[in-house]
Amino acid sequence: MSSTFLRSLTLASVLVAAVMSPTHAAPVDDIVRKASAVAYYQGRDGKARVQMRIVDNQQRERTREFTIMRSDVDNQDNGDQKFYVYFHQPADVSQSVFLAWKHINSEDDRWLYLPSLDLVKRISASDARTSFMGSHFFYEDVSGRRPTLDTHTLESDADPYYVINSVPKQAAGVEFASYRTWVHKASGLPVKTEFSDAKGAIYRTYEALKVEMIQGYPTVTEARMSDSRMGGSTTLSYSGIAYDQDLADELFSERYLRNPPRRLLR
Repeated sequence: MSSTFLRSLTLASVLVAAVMSPTHAAPVDDIVRKASAVAYYQGRDGKARVQMRIVDNQQRERTREFTIMRSDVDNQDNGDQKFYVYFHQPADVSQSVFLAWKHINSEDDRWLYLPSLDLVKRISASDARTSFMGSHFFYEDVSGRRPTLDTHTLESDADPYYVINSVPKQAAGVEFASYRTWVHKASGLPVKTEFSDAKGAIYRTYEALKVEMIQGYPTVTEARMSDSRMGGSTTLSYSGIAYDQDLADELFSERYLRNPPRRLLR
C-alpha cells in the first residue's frame, strides 16, 4: 500500500483510537458488518464532490465530475439507503443522474437519467456489476454490496488489518468467484479488496489511497479501482465532504432525475 495512504491512515488511526475502545477479536460477520457501516453509513446522510479520472488500457485519460448524496432510510447501520449522483461534466454526461435505492431484504432499485435522450433507464439487478458511467467502478460499488450476499471467512487478524475472504452465496449474477478484503482494525475501514476468478487469479483491485477524519468520521478521500480485464484504472478524489446535512427524502425520488436540486449542486 502507498506511503501516502499509510501516513493518512495512521493519522486517522490516532484520531479514531481516541474515541474507540481497543481492538478485540470479533466474529467475522461482525467485522464485515462494521466495515460496511464505516464505508457507507457515516452520519445520517452525506454529500461530496467527486473528481473521476479514468485511464484506459492505452493510457488515454478521461475525467468526469459529479456530486454524490446519500441518505439512510432508517438511521441504522447496514439498513436501507438512497443515493443520488449528478454529473456536472464533461459535456457528454453533463446533467446525467444516477439514482439508487438500496434494499437490505430485496433487490436494489437503480435508475439512470440520460438528458441527451430525455430518457429514464431502469438498471436491472443483472447490470449491478457493470461499468458505472464508463469507469472501472461498478454500479454496485457506488452503493455498496450487502454483507449478507456472501459467506465470509477470517483469514488473518495480524495487526493492523483483518483479512477476510468472501464467497458469493449465489454465483449467478456476479463475475467473481471470491474476493479478499483488508479491513483496518482501528478505524473499521475496508482499505483494499481483491476480486478473483474461478481459477484464483486476481483481476480487479480496489485501494483506498487517502483517508482523513471529517466531522469525527474516518473517510476515504481518494480511491482507485484497477481491472486487468478492462485494462487501466479509475481514481476517485473527494472534496467538500459533509455529513449530517438533513437531506430531504424527496430528493431521492424519480421526480429529481429530470429536475435536479440546483442549490445542493453548487
